[in-house]
Amino acid sequence: MAIELTEAAVAATIDHAILKPDFTQADVDRELDIAAEWGVFSVCVRPSDIAYAARRLAGTSVAVGTVIGFPHGTTSTATKVAELRQARADGATEFDMVVHIGALRGGEDERVLADIREVVAAAEGLVTKVILETSLLGDEQIARGSRLVEAGGATFVKTSTGFAGGGATVEHVTLMRESVSSAVQVKASGGVRGLDAAVAMLEAGATRLGTSASATILGELRARAAGDRASAVEDSSSY
Repeated sequence: MAIELTEAAVAATIDHAILKPDFTQADVDRELDIAAEWGVFSVCVRPSDIAYAARRLAGTSVAVGTVIGFPHGTTSTATKVAELRQARADGATEFDMVVHIGALRGGEDERVLADIREVVAAAEGLVTKVILETSLLGDEQIARGSRLVEAGGATFVKTSTGFAGGGATVEHVTLMRESVSSAVQVKASGGVRGLDAAVAMLEAGATRLGTSASATILGELRARAAGDRASAVEDSSSY
């Protein structure tokens, strides 16, 4: 898949993750400032940080997203719906829900589908992403889960929380992309810590990246672009 490797284009694919449970207010402030400085698409913050993040990022182009049923996905559907409604009230506009992983692994497709549908309905047209936690699933489960995400009406199917001992792989992103129609996008999240990994995920079909390494990824891209420009100037001066 051909992708545009400009700083603005790559920044527009990034959801900057600010989800570590041990983050202090100072840590959150630092990460919000990084997101604003690099002009990423959005931040994905802990539910308790939504209102604060929305105020701090007011006047920037950075959207505020959050997580639902995070990180295990085992809260009840009613709890996930209530969590989403509160997140909307606090100012979030994108929602990354965790699928009930055990139900998906156990083949309880109707239970999984009902869970997704109710959360999507509560979002009332705002962007919803469903996390499968691919490191805990086999290929058949990933493909089936991806199809259930599409049937449930979500905007994205997403690889990982980043808290289950594994993250996105090119193989899983490719499988997810092949398992859904063009109406559903793929988000690669977990372990995307450098430019090469980010490019690999985008080339495999992801259109959004979940990462806490936004500055590293975009900094590498900026340095590479500066090096290319310097090389071009040097080459032209030799003629």
